[in-house]
Amino acid sequence: MSESSTGAAAAEAVSEAAAAAGNWRRAGVAGAAIGVLAAGAAAGVAIERLTVGRGLRKKARLALDASGPYGSLRGMPGTAYADDGTELSYEVEEVEPAEDGGRAGAGGDGDRAPRRRRLFGRRDPAPLTVVFSHGYCLSQDSWHFQRAALRGVVRAVYWDQRSHARSARGVDQVEHGVPVSIDQLGRDLKAVIDAAAPEGPLVLVGHSMGGMTTMALADQFPELIRERVVGVALIGTSSGQLGEVNFGLPVAGMNAVRRVLPGLLRALGSQAELVERGRRATADLFAGVIKRYSFSRKDVDPAIARFAERMIEATPIDVVAEFYPAFAEHDKAAALKHFAELPVLVLAGDEDLVTPSEHSEAIAHLLPDAELVLVPDAGHLVMLEHPEVVMDRLADLLVRAGAGRGAGRRA
Repeated sequence: MSESSTGAAAAEAVSEAAAAAGNWRRAGVAGAAIGVLAAGAAAGVAIERLTVGRGLRKKARLALDASGPYGSLRGMPGTAYADDGTELSYEVEEVEPAEDGGRAGAGGDGDRAPRRRRLFGRRDPAPLTVVFSHGYCLSQDSWHFQRAALRGVVRAVYWDQRSHARSARGVDQVEHGVPVSIDQLGRDLKAVIDAAAPEGPLVLVGHSMGGMTTMALADQFPELIRERVVGVALIGTSSGQLGEVNFGLPVAGMNAVRRVLPGLLRALGSQAELVERGRRATADLFAGVIKRYSFSRKDVDPAIARFAERMIEATPIDVVAEFYPAFAEHDKAAALKHFAELPVLVLAGDEDLVTPSEHSEAIAHLLPDAELVLVPDAGHLVMLEHPEVVMDRLADLLVRAGAGRGAGRRA
């Protein structure tokens, strides 16, 4: 690339980044603070634009979307109904019987036998169900790697939270204007369990908002935890005080954002169609923002980064606005006592900017017998960024919960 064309590309990138930040500034004080954040992400975008044209980037995104296997795994679909009538979509992965008469590890069931041995040793997993709850602006597909490892080996349920992915928009929110609450999400999880796993032992796995959902379930249905739950994993989540998170912004800028962001999001949500067009027009800029808040590693697989981007892009802006206030009100520290007698895994990325690892340490402080794992060089989407670490610790949890029937796990 010539010096003149390089300068032109840089000028175009800086101009577009400045225009995007300017648009945010026109939204008020919060816009200015978010503009600072966007400008930081835009710096990386500007560098890419020195060597990669807009058309090539678009083709690259399309190629990644077409070739990437992420999010392609599907199970037996089902529908649960929340207490307000909202349709909640879930999928079940059943245990596939070995073809050698049930003896795991004899080689008669394809790749399942080696995976079973790696996860649980040479014993069959116990008849339990693992229920996975995803985070804010994500979907059940965010568990892609864990699903690939466990499918056919352990019975598992994956579901989409209300207003996310394949689940319907919340009836109370759309028809009655009722704000979303974490308690409502806990009741939604109970509806999914009643429909997809009405009996037998359970292991509950929740990431971010999904972990909060799990805590809300325990708070409202302690008898279910006492009678049926045999293990819990809380990944990149928080039991409260999320209003103090600064998302890597300067304190003064974040205080300004906190004051007016809820109102700004409501305003954006009321102009959803216009905002969605804007999101598409500034896709490169917001891809940088998404990557910054999803991952810590600089060398994360571009296909995985694009997969996360697709999930977040698929969440409508009015849903983003609808759910945001619930996090400031979330306080479920007292509910953790219901997990005190259970095997518990508390895991987080040590560079998580969304639910910082200090929040996982606070949970572990209230559950002193829990296993606390802080994954180095990992961001908020730790299960996509370091899937081998997350799956290794989940396998240990399942063994402790009885999935291995006392057999030691073999690496």
